[in-house]
Amino acid sequence: MSADPGPIRILSVDDHPLLREAVAALVAGQTDIALVAEASNGREAVEQFRIHRPDVTLMDLQMPEMDGLDAMIAIREEFPGARIIILTTDLGDVQVLRAIKAGARAYLLKSQVRKDLVEIIRLVHAGEKRIAPEVARELAEHAADEALSSREIEVLRLISGGNANKEIAAKLFITEETVKGHMKSIFAKLDVHDRAHAVIIGLKRGIINL
Repeated sequence: MSADPGPIRILSVDDHPLLREAVAALVAGQTDIALVAEASNGREAVEQFRIHRPDVTLMDLQMPEMDGLDAMIAIREEFPGARIIILTTDLGDVQVLRAIKAGARAYLLKSQVRKDLVEIIRLVHAGEKRIAPEVARELAEHAADEALSSREIEVLRLISGGNANKEIAAKLFITEETVKGHMKSIFAKLDVHDRAHAVIIGLKRGIINL
């Protein structure tokens, strides 16, 4: 007869204390899951992972100092077997794809935490992967879209910062005509007709962050 493996050990990472408290309350009611550590940013997450080696990590994406994506990449470089669940309010397809490519085992919206988190933790610990239906729909909607190039993303990020074409050209060491060419391509790929709408879509899809 094998020894009792003990509860699934959880690291909870989020810069909002209320979310961490909600996770702690959910976990407290489970006999097979135990919260062993918390972190409020990506750097703390990497440190706490090294110390506690949790079975499953719950990771927010938007955090100060180091975001969740960079933290996940850092953790998985050091611990390739790390099982990480993304908990976020972001539905953006580009952000989702980045997280999946970085090794996320599940992608769950924070609005679904109370209803689905405990079961998702068990499934991920058992080696399965899960994506929330709303997230899957967003991925499917943009599956055929042409991706922005890294330079186009840089231009869009500078547009979101309120930079004029001349300022963008100076910051990227390119001509204004080249900036205009990038903007034309950005507008076509995002199916928009002006800078403001391009920024809105870029933020919504997770192409850029404020």
